[in-house]
Amino acid sequence: MKTKIIHDECIGDGICEEICPEVYELRDDGLAYVINEDPDDSLDGKIEEAIEECPTSAIVVDE
Repeated sequence: MKTKIIHDECIGDGICEEICPEVYELRDDGLAYVINEDPDDSLDGKIEEAIEECPTSAIVVDE
């Protein structure tokens, strides 16, 4: 599942990195970034959890 982060919505909470560090990384600028743009299907559950737990809904599926 490919995702992207809407940086205008990201508040740097870091929950996405805590849930799925294989895909998300919080950087020095205080924003989260997708570091794995083509994650293995085995990570879908963690990615879905990160999407659900993001307090500002900044993570969206990139189709």
